[in-house]
Amino acid sequence: MIPAREQLDLLKRGVLELIDEKELLAKLERSVATGVPLRIKLGVDPTAPDIHLGFTVVMRKLRQFQDLGHQVVLIVGDYTATVGDPSGKNKTRPRLSHAQVLANAGTYKEQFFRIVDRDKTEIVYNGEWFGKTTFSQTTELMSRITVAQMLEREDFQNRHAAGNPISLHEFLYPLMQGLDSVMVRADVELGGTDQKFNVLRGRELQRDPDLPGIFGMPVQEPQVGLFMPILLGTCGREKMSKSLGNYVGITEPPQVMYHKVYSIPDSQVENWTTLLTDLPLTEIADWKDRVALHGPAINSWKGWLASEIVRQYHGEAAALEAATLESAVHRGDALPEDTPEMARDPAWTGILDLLVAVGAVPSRGEAKKLVQNGGVQVDGEKVADIAAALPARAFVLKAGKRKFWKIRS
Repeated sequence: MIPAREQLDLLKRGVLELIDEKELLAKLERSVATGVPLRIKLGVDPTAPDIHLGFTVVMRKLRQFQDLGHQVVLIVGDYTATVGDPSGKNKTRPRLSHAQVLANAGTYKEQFFRIVDRDKTEIVYNGEWFGKTTFSQTTELMSRITVAQMLEREDFQNRHAAGNPISLHEFLYPLMQGLDSVMVRADVELGGTDQKFNVLRGRELQRDPDLPGIFGMPVQEPQVGLFMPILLGTCGREKMSKSLGNYVGITEPPQVMYHKVYSIPDSQVENWTTLLTDLPLTEIADWKDRVALHGPAINSWKGWLASEIVRQYHGEAAALEAATLESAVHRGDALPEDTPEMARDPAWTGILDLLVAVGAVPSRGEAKKLVQNGGVQVDGEKVADIAAALPARAFVLKAGKRKFWKIRS
């Protein structure tokens, strides 16, 4: 087994916060000395069936633990998902049925194991204990935290201050996640930065002198919390989310995936490379130096990043084909595979109406600026006149560098 200090240095890549680094080093040293792997916990609530790159940041860290010889414990939250994690939410989440959660879990696990080693993963459903929890045990669990402590959470604070309702069942969620750590004897729990409050509840419950015994478990050494940053989406401004449309799904076609990654803002390339690839940090530093000396080198970096991410999920041949098609898109010889299609609306009086209708810009004023700046093309020809009429035939609209629409006549 790799020495503990060397493991720690590897595991710290991309990590935003460790609670506590000294504790993790001590756990790693004990693991090396005894040959007993650490138990690395990740809890997932399969509220949706598909995984995007934002989810993979934590999954890649799990795989790194596995490659160092440790045991991953995946908790499928078939009960926590029916409550709904309030982390980062400004309103009560819709509650899913148990059947919905189980259906999502099947698809979720298949995608999860495209990254994490199935043979080195223990899978448990928290319904195994919550399905048998008595009302007496529930009240014991709830007695471990006060309302004041719950309201220390920023999301609850904001909702309370804004007069938005907070349902009592939402207070259960952090305690349920914390009890999960007790039940699987977690040494480390991984999560995004939005999970900090919940992970700390696990540390408290594990060392509680009374609670573990109530659930038939011994008092435990508290888990270490390892927090990964939240991956910003393709927009470069907000968290990656399917609802915001700024996501890259890991099952998307290769060229769609390549096109989306290649289109991310320049400011996100270093972060995505650090979190989504194994490129050594020294080589990332080399890329930064090249971009500093020659700005257009950022496009070469983006091309490498897009190819590497497609390779991870679709293979070398698909990555090469996607890169070739992307070059054709840039030359104007092809369109992205995910180019949306719209039927012409008789209400569109000209190019400005069209740009607003397809969502390229939010207003006619912004559309006017885009045309005047040379950012609009119809069938490869630049539109120079803001009063330009639309062709009577079908055509392709291009707005900005990377946005295309097929307009049917």
